[in-house]
Amino acid sequence: MMNLHVFPPSPRAFKVMAVAAQLDLDCRIRIVDLTKGEQNSPEFAALNPNKRMPVLEDDGFVLWESNAIMQYLAAKKPESGLLPSDPRGRADVTRWQCWDLAHWDPACATLIYERLVKKLFGLGEPDLAEIAKGEERFHRCADVLDRHLKGRRFVSGDALTVADFSIGAPLNVAQPAQIPFERYGEIVRWFAALSELPAWRKSVAAPAPN
Repeated sequence: MMNLHVFPPSPRAFKVMAVAAQLDLDCRIRIVDLTKGEQNSPEFAALNPNKRMPVLEDDGFVLWESNAIMQYLAAKKPESGLLPSDPRGRADVTRWQCWDLAHWDPACATLIYERLVKKLFGLGEPDLAEIAKGEERFHRCADVLDRHLKGRRFVSGDALTVADFSIGAPLNVAQPAQIPFERYGEIVRWFAALSELPAWRKSVAAPAPN
């Protein structure tokens, strides 16, 4: 059985949990309670020297970085189509996961940190200058994504892939983080479809640490 070390409220944890659920893989969830600093323990640092989750353990193989974990899990069930086998299809999915890491995730993460994480961890008041930067980055990225989704069911055409899980995850906390995606009709449509996936709903409902 594989172990997934996660902090369920985090979109980066959600990504890997939802993909594992979509694939119906046998994974044991190991909670890394960031509110208690468990990511700094020697035991966890031995798994990931960056002291960040998520981390996957699979029969002695340790893997960190959420998008890498997602691709690894999807490769276990190639028939799922979550990671295309043809070179162009796989490159397209990888391209959007790279875009997520370079552009989308940093924009969303700024708003999540300032409006949600700071409150959760007692880190002070939101920085209005950082929020302004985050919103500017978000609208720039959202415009790209919204235009791309026109005429497509999912990020990579009509097939659900790990790219959808990567990019959709931060929108789970759009309300408390005040991520302003409602004005983008194609993103709203696409995210609504993701939200109805049984695996998505199951992972959203995962209990947070006590």
